[in-house]
Amino acid sequence: MTSLEYKLNTGNTIPAIGLGTWQSPKGAVEAAVYSALAEAGVRHIDCAFAYGNEEEVGRGIAKAVATGKVKREDIFITTKVFATYHNRVEESLNLSLKNLGLDYVDLLLMHWPVGLNPNGNHPLVPTRPDGSRDLDPSFSVLNTWKQFEHVYKNTNKVKAVGVSNFSVPYLEDLLKGVEVVPAANQIENHPLLPQLEIVDFCKQKGILIEAYSPFGSTGGPLFQNKTVLDLAEKYKTTPSSILVSYHTSSGRVVLPKTTTPSRIVENSKVVELAPEEIKALEEVHVKEGKKRYAAPPWGVDLKFPDWNAAKPKA
Repeated sequence: MTSLEYKLNTGNTIPAIGLGTWQSPKGAVEAAVYSALAEAGVRHIDCAFAYGNEEEVGRGIAKAVATGKVKREDIFITTKVFATYHNRVEESLNLSLKNLGLDYVDLLLMHWPVGLNPNGNHPLVPTRPDGSRDLDPSFSVLNTWKQFEHVYKNTNKVKAVGVSNFSVPYLEDLLKGVEVVPAANQIENHPLLPQLEIVDFCKQKGILIEAYSPFGSTGGPLFQNKTVLDLAEKYKTTPSSILVSYHTSSGRVVLPKTTTPSRIVENSKVVELAPEEIKALEEVHVKEGKKRYAAPPWGVDLKFPDWNAAKPKA
């Protein structure tokens, strides 16, 4: 397991490679988290209230700590506040802490720059009669962020705060009124969706990029990519190692997801890619086309803030 770490704008460090838990099958998460922490040497677990598996994550953490192989203070835990809790940030945080069995998390993220009706027909995915997402037109990214600033500055429940799935326009809008600059922006990032504009903007602002879905999506569609396979052959490693290394060689946190112990270990192996090799990976989408795998049908454009679309039609 690599011990590579990066420094956040808070001064705290974050391990470069974490275990993602999005879409991990129920019943397998506890064992995966335990294996990652107690056996593979992973020290970074990424989770979210909306994933519905925080209790399993918490049990995995508790079991690993109980072995004495790892201490809580040596584990970096991230969770996220979902869109139906945009005006109840501390409530969401408290629910996550209860689920996880923890007193604090190391990073709390705004899951999406979206607000959904908190009193809708579903606690996470409320819909309108026509089936579209029940957006809350009163949502304000800045107002929600002020609640993040509050829990960061006035409680001992979070060590850092950040955002997720934020485009450049949303970040520009947010940064006009913040007291605390987000420590991280967690985005879908891989050779089919390098998002260099966001990556470069965040670097300028001291916001660390975290890459989720580094293999493309469930099943690892990028494992069959020729550029990836050629580099894996050159370095005598696996496609997953090359795709993880694509991020660590560029100074980004990467969050590969698996519940298989051997793959958790494999995903932790990195090589130092040369600049021209990183560039070749960044250009994979030029031939194959850009592909976004995480694109919920919000009903509002997440590239440009326009909440007129959120207002119910007369």
